[in-house]
Amino acid sequence: MTILITGAFGQLGKSLIKILGKKHKIIPTGHYIPKNYNGIRLNIQNKIQLKEIVRTIQPDLIINLAAITDVDKCEENPQLAKEVNIAGLQNICNTFGGKIIQLSTDYVFDGKNGPYIEEDKVSPLSIYGKTKLEAEKIIINHNPDNLILRGNVLYDYNKYTKASFLNWVINSLNQKISINVVNDQINNPTWTKSMSNVISSCIEKGISGIYHWGDATFISRYKFAKMIAEKYRLDDSYINPISTKELGQLATRPLNSGLIADKLIKVLDVAQPSIDECLNKIILK
Repeated sequence: MTILITGAFGQLGKSLIKILGKKHKIIPTGHYIPKNYNGIRLNIQNKIQLKEIVRTIQPDLIINLAAITDVDKCEENPQLAKEVNIAGLQNICNTFGGKIIQLSTDYVFDGKNGPYIEEDKVSPLSIYGKTKLEAEKIIINHNPDNLILRGNVLYDYNKYTKASFLNWVINSLNQKISINVVNDQINNPTWTKSMSNVISSCIEKGISGIYHWGDATFISRYKFAKMIAEKYRLDDSYINPISTKELGQLATRPLNSGLIADKLIKVLDVAQPSIDECLNKIILK
């Protein structure tokens, strides 16, 4: 199978390239191609460029990871967020009639009654969450075979990414920099390899619809940071607990959130790894 991945050079994309590349022909694309990586430059806002690449490659499947995921940046520039997260995805759908796998987020929920199952009422609080919800609607209407996978707090350790919570904690503590970490935002952080393995299984079994995936441990960001410090034998005294209100983030965050993955666990017959298991494997990589 030929799989085209947009936004392929973020932390999840890099993991997918490794895992899916064992069985499939992977065409990684991105707005920028990092040094030491091969891929095709693609801006999903560019309809002509997108059409030409899809016509040339003729993929069997597109995995769309291209998005503005910086929650506060979306709040600062809602027009740009809409152009990429909504209009960019619409361009993909207008260009490609085959199956699309779309990565979504727990930010489509308001964080009042989490963790959430797929059937729970959506009510995004931020521009980011609203644009991702609109993208879900586009995907649902495009092709009944499409798959939406909601995830939350994806992480890995990769020195070339700025998006990983794990990177930020390790690098800050190594440099003895004090960090403020919220103690009232609850999620189930998910290793990119865990998400990639699930995506691979979904492809093999032809899964479609809306599903949740998250790893087994529900935890606050503060406690997650403390676990990272312990695993990497770093001084956790530099980690300061702070409330979301005190931190004053621009975009409103869902607090009591996270994703219940029981539906996908049953369909795929897989198990969720714990944070402890994942961190142990990352350290040994």
